[in-house]
Amino acid sequence: MTAWRRGGWIAAARRGLRALLAHPLRASLARALAPALALALAGCSGAPAGGTADAPSASPLLYELAAADGKVEGWMIGTIHALPPGTAWRTPAIGRVIDAADLLVVEIGPPSPGDRDAYGALAQSPGHPPLAARLPAELRPALAALLERGGFDADGFSTEETWAAALALARIDAPGDPALGVDRALIADFAGRPVHELEGLRGQLAIFDRLPEAQQRALLAGVVRESARPGRDPERLQRAWIAGDATAIEQATREGFLADPALREALLVARNRRWAEAIAALLQEPPRPLIAVGAAHLVGPEGLAALLEAKGYRVRRLP
Repeated sequence: MTAWRRGGWIAAARRGLRALLAHPLRASLARALAPALALALAGCSGAPAGGTADAPSASPLLYELAAADGKVEGWMIGTIHALPPGTAWRTPAIGRVIDAADLLVVEIGPPSPGDRDAYGALAQSPGHPPLAARLPAELRPALAALLERGGFDADGFSTEETWAAALALARIDAPGDPALGVDRALIADFAGRPVHELEGLRGQLAIFDRLPEAQQRALLAGVVRESARPGRDPERLQRAWIAGDATAIEQATREGFLADPALREALLVARNRRWAEAIAALLQEPPRPLIAVGAAHLVGPEGLAALLEAKGYRVRRLP
């Protein structure tokens, strides 16, 4: 990801969003958002992650999906959009699953020439008020500080939808290297095998674009509020992903702007329900899929593991 620079903010915002959302928003907006969405909508871009002797070794969430009779029908892995360089996330179990799976299922497939048009069509429209006017007065100093860190012009978002501005600002303090996103690395692993997408870039962007303006402003406020929270720990969710800490990941789905019931329903829970239906249909077919989605989509009573168990599948975490 190129450094954020003063001037040319629209191009920089688009690059940041494509790294998150373009694919795997790549935001799944994926594509890094505020800490909770860093896992809930994990996306990525760039080369596969490798490992070095002194890099952190990881134990990502990896599940086996079996029918009621015990026959293995597929697998799920929780992804993250950006990691510290050299993170050794390819465990022996992940390697075996990659070799065994017949197809890969991701939130958004490989980048395409239409990504820029999809972003422009949904994220931009004329006549928006200044960004500060879309926030409560008490958050405006924090907004000014965040814009300063990112090298953004405070008056530069007049054509950006509020949700798009929120995602661009969330990228400023996000940790890790988006070039080391897990989804993108997995897509490279499946060269020559089918890659299916659950939403597609336009579909994922449309989830944000359909949010009422009040919810878009709640998203923006959550990003700005998190940027100024005392004692904040941007790397916390990365550490939870590396450790495979399902409890910490699930807790993150109830914090920040995901504590807002309407945003949580739109950005996480409703998507999980739709995906569970699509995944269940795929599992009934002979090819065995590896489902690779943001790790926060897998955990908790409303996560994919629980939803697929409710459909009769045996869901077992692999070491």
